[in-house]
Amino acid sequence: MTFQRAFSAAPWESEIGYCRALRAGDHIYVTGTAPVDVDGRVYSPGDAYAQARRCLEIIERALHELGADRACVVRTRMFVTDITRWADYGRAHREFFGAHPPATTMVEVKALIDPQMLIEIEADAVASSTVP
Repeated sequence: MTFQRAFSAAPWESEIGYCRALRAGDHIYVTGTAPVDVDGRVYSPGDAYAQARRCLEIIERALHELGADRACVVRTRMFVTDITRWADYGRAHREFFGAHPPATTMVEVKALIDPQMLIEIEADAVASSTVP
């Protein structure tokens, strides 16, 4: 089995020792993805919808790098710091996946790595080996 890795500019990748996503055969695992902008700062502090959307955009970039897209996602996990904002997170998730909704979980956590982060999302995907 071959392994292919995708990296982003997240400062924690090298510090902690992980990659944004890993493809093992037809399976792709996207690590917990936080809402950061291109400079590594928290994206849209206080805006649950925008932060969820940003996480999904970063996930999609990693999927593309590994030869897949959002329609290949079979499961997501949303870790949120304020579950009362579930509708905002859910709206971003629903809009992003459209006609290809994955299985998902949303759980409230005590905190994320930066106190301004409201959400972090993981994703698992299955993509044919023949996808370029």
